[in-house]
Amino acid sequence: MFVGREHELSLLNELWIKKHAAFVVCKGRRRIGKSTLIQQFGKTADVFLEFQGAVPDKSITNRKQMDIFVEQMCFQTNMPRFQPESWQQIFLFMAMSIKKNKKTVILLDEISWMADRDRSFSAQLKIVWDTKFKKCPNLILIVCGSVSSWIDDNVLNNTGFMGRISLELTPAELPLHHCNMFWQSRTARISATEKLKILSITGGVPRYLEEINPALSAEENIKRLCFYKEGILFNEFDRIFNDVFDRRAATYKEIVKSLVTGAKTLTEISSVIAISKSGNMTRYLNDLVESGFISKDKVYSIKTGKETRSARFRLKDNYLRFYLKYIEPFAERIKIGIYKDISIEDLTNWESIMGFQFENLVLSDPPTIFKLLSINPNSVLSATPYFQNSSATQKACQVNLLIRTKYTVYVCEIKFKRKIEKNIIAEVYEKISRIPFPGMLSIRPVLIYEGELSNKVLEEDFFDCIINFSDLLLE
Repeated sequence: MFVGREHELSLLNELWIKKHAAFVVCKGRRRIGKSTLIQQFGKTADVFLEFQGAVPDKSITNRKQMDIFVEQMCFQTNMPRFQPESWQQIFLFMAMSIKKNKKTVILLDEISWMADRDRSFSAQLKIVWDTKFKKCPNLILIVCGSVSSWIDDNVLNNTGFMGRISLELTPAELPLHHCNMFWQSRTARISATEKLKILSITGGVPRYLEEINPALSAEENIKRLCFYKEGILFNEFDRIFNDVFDRRAATYKEIVKSLVTGAKTLTEISSVIAISKSGNMTRYLNDLVESGFISKDKVYSIKTGKETRSARFRLKDNYLRFYLKYIEPFAERIKIGIYKDISIEDLTNWESIMGFQFENLVLSDPPTIFKLLSINPNSVLSATPYFQNSSATQKACQVNLLIRTKYTVYVCEIKFKRKIEKNIIAEVYEKISRIPFPGMLSIRPVLIYEGELSNKVLEEDFFDCIINFSDLLLE
């Protein structure tokens, strides 16, 4: 089931108009639909060739990787089999098979796996791009991978590829109205609350959403995906980290675990996992950001609207938090079938964790928020969570989402609770009073919620806009 990605497909299709070879980079989180996106785009070509690297392990030598690649190439092009001497030779043979009058898309998927045993891989690819591939006017060559750090180091930030990249894509989680489509013909009959239970675990990750059985309840779907040893999400965590981060997987896991209970600064993360604020720590965090697992929420000055040096790292991936909180600690019980009858809402601190998950879903879809608030996206100066530390002149404060335009600030409270009472007004009022807003700005409180909203909240008429989760599911 292919859903959405209109913007990415539009950018790719524009490359055909230019009538010269294009080199495209596509990176991001595993299961986010990178390969599926390129396969969908490949339908616009006369020839679509797809190659995938083998998962690295001790048995996969560079020779084995090359042999696997050649096997795929010969199968797709009817080229006679040969024993390759190098990647450069393979790429030269591939270039020979391209017909210049045919619109051709070549996908090198999980490129870091292909290059795992050959440090000169990217240099060899660059040589053949310069001498052969770029002379094919109807060719679009796409390199794709989940190990974003490898792509950054060996392609995007590699001087050899400077000026050669036509397009860089990083597909994000699907917006909520696209997630809604995975309930198919039943979507109108399924409540927003039930959908939220599943989305609190899957987020907008297409591969996970594909596993939804619309005929089953949220509870049954979650049990089938997470609390059966055969469930796709039961073993997914280790697959993700071992495949993407390989030998350093353990360190990345510790960083992610430190964020389960909430956003933290670099200093706080370093303290929790006992690693100094070195260049390595910054690199680890950047890798997790680039891979789509965490978010670096920058803080913008209320007075100037400009970015400050303050930032917090937030676990933006809903599956990872759910796994670490509710699957990993009970893995042995799940394996022997004890957790098959667990009630989701009886899980420890479920409402608290759902608060984090709900916030992530809202923060992942700013265009829908702008639309519901009638904000022109071009007028937005910043739209991020906001926090300020206490000092001699101000009190500490955190806002779930602060949207700043030239003349207006939208203070958005994101709340998941069974019953949302009138005291939420006092909470938001207190936050607003602690922030030193310039006098020229209009302050507009916004409530984005899921749960039962007390009539007293409506009667007070404090919030300029109240958005229910069901509104976010509509296009």
